[in-house]
Amino acid sequence: MSLAILKSRALAGMDAPEVTVEVHLANGLPSFTIVGLAETEVKEAKDRVRAAIQNARFEFPARRITVNLAPADLPKESGRFDLPIALGILAASKQINTDHLDKYEFAGELSLSGELRPIRGALAMSFAIAKSNTASSRQGFILPYDNADEAAFVRNLTILPAKTLLDVCAHLNGLPETPVLAPHVSGTDNVYPRYPDFDEVKGQQKAKRALEVAAAGNHSVLMSGPPGTGKTMLASRFPGILPPMTEDEAIESAAISSVTGKFQASQWKTRPFRSPHHTASAIALIGGGGSPRPGEVSLAHRGVLFLDELPEFDRHVLEVLREPLESGHIVISRAARQADFPARFQLIAAMNPCPCGYLGHPSGKCHCTPDAVARYQRKISGPLLDRIDIQIQVNALKQEELSRQPPGDSSATIAKRVCDAWRIQLERQGKANNLLNTKEIDEFCRLDEAGENLLKEAMNRFMWSARAYHRILKIGRTIADLAQTVNIKQEHIAEAIQYRRTLRET
Repeated sequence: MSLAILKSRALAGMDAPEVTVEVHLANGLPSFTIVGLAETEVKEAKDRVRAAIQNARFEFPARRITVNLAPADLPKESGRFDLPIALGILAASKQINTDHLDKYEFAGELSLSGELRPIRGALAMSFAIAKSNTASSRQGFILPYDNADEAAFVRNLTILPAKTLLDVCAHLNGLPETPVLAPHVSGTDNVYPRYPDFDEVKGQQKAKRALEVAAAGNHSVLMSGPPGTGKTMLASRFPGILPPMTEDEAIESAAISSVTGKFQASQWKTRPFRSPHHTASAIALIGGGGSPRPGEVSLAHRGVLFLDELPEFDRHVLEVLREPLESGHIVISRAARQADFPARFQLIAAMNPCPCGYLGHPSGKCHCTPDAVARYQRKISGPLLDRIDIQIQVNALKQEELSRQPPGDSSATIAKRVCDAWRIQLERQGKANNLLNTKEIDEFCRLDEAGENLLKEAMNRFMWSARAYHRILKIGRTIADLAQTVNIKQEHIAEAIQYRRTLRET
């Protein structure tokens, strides 16, 4: 037959819509045309495919070749369509068996020698295949060998990795008696993530307690203190006290890394920890580009986004955090397409209290004027500061105090308390306290009279917003869960109020 039809996948944000690759051979002057809103790297497939077919010792047909990538209004990018295009040409020219083409989906970039090179988004593509209505009729997903580990994390889909175009052709020609490609199984199930340990940080018990509360309730944190007080050390150890990732969370996180082409199988079920430099742009933070790709807030999905030297970030850059902090996702709109990326991260930020950094330091080295301190702290807008649940001071320790500090709890000890509190939340409301909506706050965060009076006094004194009121209730609920008490007590609210003392009120 002169027409061959194969299935592949495109990438549109986190989605991987199905693409039908139609290859038609016709009489006429030899030509090779690719249609279907193909971008430059897809059109360049003509030269890669021709050389790969010839170097695999097949005949490249000297006919009029038309390749259609349907649907026509879906943009196609990257070299992932090289493999299905090459197979379509070989099938249409009757050089390979066509009986089983409809049982597989194909993706892979070809080198000129016919080797298969890795592609972006293999995990997102395999996840989309497994969820599709046609998954039951597919025998597997054929893709480059270097993408096999990440794609195999999708359990209910057979992954068939290949190293060359010739391997795929041999597999198709040998079905069903002598299959060449063996199903690939992920080999990282027993790999446990390793994080730096909290017991390496001496002192700073108040900061450790605040981070424990943040981990237990999925709250964001801002740490303010002089240089060298351990803010970065504390932040880098924070992922180690978070609850272990579930299978669904791990797949979500890995799929985002796969879309960027930076997935590593060794990082499976490891909470992401992203720490962009303060010179990062708004697009680097939230994502973007002509073909939208995820930014730092999405790469930190189900993990931690650490922003060191927070006031040094451009104010416009910081303002883009307001939406994902509230909604847990980011929508990137372009003229030709729109992409929705998940961004359910925990924000951990650190900053110096003044331009020189030594305000409140025991050495007394700070000579910043009150106006300079106020201007420096106002680089962080009120609306953004209002969205950060926990705001604490990390004080400098004198040498004699540092040497006398007893060893603190290890990450494993803290993580056990966090997991116990997390389990209470899931049994009570099915999600973290930070994600409670207004009705759920009224139901699960009720206060006794003493706690209500204390919170009312704090609201009047510090002129807090309604958002701050709800966030204090949620922090109080988390503190009560850590104490494993059903009701929120006055001491829980008192501790929560201490965590909401903003920079401009101290």
